[in-house]
Amino acid sequence: MQRMRVAVVGGGLGGLTAAALLARGGCEVTLYERSKHLGGRARTTEVEGFRFNLGPHALYRAGAALRVLARLGVKPTGGIPAQAGSHALLAGRLHTLPRGAVTLMTTDVLSLAGKLEVAKLLAGLARIDTRSLGALSLREWLETRLTRKDGRALLAALIRVSTYCADMDALSAGAALKQLQCATAASVLYVDGGWSTLVDAVERVGREAGARLELSARVAAVALQEGGKRVEGVRLAGGTVHRADAVVLAGSPADVAALLPGDAVLAREAREAVPIQAATLELGLSVLPRPEALFALGLDGPWYASVHSASAKLAPAGSAMVHVAKYLGGADTAASEAELEAVMDVLQPGWRAKVVARRFRPSLIVSAGLPCAANGGLLGRPAVEVPHVAGLYRVGDWVGAEGMLADASLASAEAVWQALMRRTRTSQRRAAGA
Repeated sequence: MQRMRVAVVGGGLGGLTAAALLARGGCEVTLYERSKHLGGRARTTEVEGFRFNLGPHALYRAGAALRVLARLGVKPTGGIPAQAGSHALLAGRLHTLPRGAVTLMTTDVLSLAGKLEVAKLLAGLARIDTRSLGALSLREWLETRLTRKDGRALLAALIRVSTYCADMDALSAGAALKQLQCATAASVLYVDGGWSTLVDAVERVGREAGARLELSARVAAVALQEGGKRVEGVRLAGGTVHRADAVVLAGSPADVAALLPGDAVLAREAREAVPIQAATLELGLSVLPRPEALFALGLDGPWYASVHSASAKLAPAGSAMVHVAKYLGGADTAASEAELEAVMDVLQPGWRAKVVARRFRPSLIVSAGLPCAANGGLLGRPAVEVPHVAGLYRVGDWVGAEGMLADASLASAEAVWQALMRRTRTSQRRAAGA
């Protein structure tokens, strides 16, 4: 039989993963990436020897991304952040951040009643059935489960760092708690060399399996057969149509809708999508002024600071790679550089004299689609298969019922691969019976 021809549009980590899985599954795969570089938001830039990701990145060790990478034979190296050196940031001062039973009882950021309430909730966290909480907002859930304001502030901070989302009114409680369960089950991995090492590894697997990766190749539209009910292939910017049996779109809801102009369903999904955003400040320091202060998490504001080079190889020997962020949400869509600098002033006084390299982004898109309570959370997200266009699939951190962030992106790539492998087996059985 002729091999299934698959066109993948988008060379971010999700699109690359889909291409590699499908090529290894025997499909004839061509990936089209409009820029000169692969990776999308997983790109890493080297500045003065420091490896800058696009904001703080982490792989959840109990999440889907590592599972799918393992399927491809990709085994990232790196380190798990240590609990020592972690602080809560409250009222402009550093406090003990509860990270376990001992620190929960000794911290001064919680009252005794708050400590007991939070301890009880965290002890039963893994047993919470998150599927029933998809349509409930995180704020509603917190106010129902925790009576103490200080306890709600701590849980909200732990969920912000797990989801990158600060909009408690929009975020589904089910999605938020599922992500917190994932984070607390096995912590995270900071990747040696930055996330471009993952991109390079998946690209290598794809090429070795026979996938064609076309860079600086802009797809203008998905070509549809007469009637618009089935894909014909992709139309490049120059007008050439490349035929395919299936088309996989790896991009945001707006990217998907733009490639099928006039499709009311996809246009509505693009309008309703709420991106997760963060302001980020990346710092390469010649030395840490306070080597014992490695992490800070805001309790009275959506702040984050972490010395990623303490766990992963991201900086020259003796120096430090630090990520500072403000989680954005609701009406808060950007932050000033001074706000993030103020966080560093508390965690690492004197840091300005040690700066070798820096990069600030006031509003960076972390994820293309927040799992909203109004849409049912994870179970309400669009499926990988576009139901009204045969042969059309999508991959992204806003697609499918599994995971958030990179976990969702790679889980959706895996789901597309599984769907097309089933389609291939069905075709083979029909051909054998003909």
